[in-house]
Amino acid sequence: MLPIRRSPLRCFRNAACLSIAVPVLAVACSMMAGLPLASAVEGQWPKFQNGGLLSIDTTLPTEWSPEQNIAWTADIIGYGQSTPIVAHDQIVVTSTSGENKDQFHVQSFAIETGALNWQVDLANPSPFKNSPMVSRAAPSAVATAEGFVAFCEGGVLLAISPQGETQWKRDLVAEYGPIEARHGLSASLEADSQHVFAWVERGEDPYILAVSPTTGETIWKTEGLGATSWGSPRLVPVAGGEHLVCSASGKLVGLNPSTGERLWEFTDLSNNTSCTPTIVGEGRFLIGASDGRGETNAGAAAASNGLIEITLGEDDQFQAAFAWQAEKATSTFGSPIVAGNTAAIVNRAGVLYRLDLETGEQVSAKRTDAGGIWATPLVAGDNLYLFGYKGTTSVFSLADGKAIAENRCWPEGGDDEKTPGFGGGNVLYAAAPAGNRLLIRRGDKLFAIGAKSK
Repeated sequence: MLPIRRSPLRCFRNAACLSIAVPVLAVACSMMAGLPLASAVEGQWPKFQNGGLLSIDTTLPTEWSPEQNIAWTADIIGYGQSTPIVAHDQIVVTSTSGENKDQFHVQSFAIETGALNWQVDLANPSPFKNSPMVSRAAPSAVATAEGFVAFCEGGVLLAISPQGETQWKRDLVAEYGPIEARHGLSASLEADSQHVFAWVERGEDPYILAVSPTTGETIWKTEGLGATSWGSPRLVPVAGGEHLVCSASGKLVGLNPSTGERLWEFTDLSNNTSCTPTIVGEGRFLIGASDGRGETNAGAAAASNGLIEITLGEDDQFQAAFAWQAEKATSTFGSPIVAGNTAAIVNRAGVLYRLDLETGEQVSAKRTDAGGIWATPLVAGDNLYLFGYKGTTSVFSLADGKAIAENRCWPEGGDDEKTPGFGGGNVLYAAAPAGNRLLIRRGDKLFAIGAKSK
């Protein structure tokens, strides 16, 4: 990987610091001070996009089909769009069921066999018509030292022990009023050792909340961004601490994760509604934007895909700006990621762009069989995985850029594949490693790719 330029950032007061070894992205290993204690150690995936560290050393399977190399499958109750969380020797997923998303579910599965360990069900305080046009259990849970914290987009925040016992529960609708947002809420939880962060970017009076992972008590609450977003908050390392970065249409904001104080705001971008910041190094992260779907300034989307750098000015005030901007590459729902010495960005048509990580210059552009992606890509060893929302996963070699395989967990076509996507049908929403297996999450099913246990 190319060397990462470092900014002369200084510590900011009250930053939480916890040093953990993480076997991903060497440039960021020493900086991940704020990951939860159930951290991103080998074989674990404790939160959405692994906290933005989407490159792992583990070797994962590169070829599979419905008849080959699938260790097990597990049925998920109802339907959900969240990422599987792997921690405490189990896999946790969330889902919702009922005509009006009446029930919210958290299920735990055994890593080796896919057997159901436990299930927690609760009523949704904000019933809403269950349809493909509204998020359905999109926020991913997060692992903590005590277990798991999950967020129902209808307004329930709850902590569950590794044994499936509810430790605490909060009804945010009862506390802070109704949650109404266009297409629903999708922001996954973020966490460090002392906080769990929930971002409720609703239509009126949006807010960001930090609670204790142990008790659920509020540590701080601050106003949201007041703009459309289906992305998630992300802890970005800076020298001596971290910033909690939130991305919404036309706006990036960095907060002090210990106090909620707004440290900086950046507005020179547009259409950044769906992607979550991806860590590159200290004070540096990738941001993505789409070419628009009913949004304004669609033509400026490529310039809103790029590398953001946080610096500290002579006035001791933080500021953020583009280190470089893309010329042609645009994103869709899958965020840009670090792939070797490049940034990998996949557009709505399934074209994979690779841009030099230091300069932003285009290295290659290639149409893939995966097509459009809703799940963020993953780098495992020397391979890049692209998870097409219609079910095809393309695997590429980072060494020569060539395609290795095109894979599916379920057959293409058939009655349940008539109208994949917003109209219904089977959609590949997320993927995560679990040891040397790859988990594929469909709305109603979990697939474990790899050799079966003996």
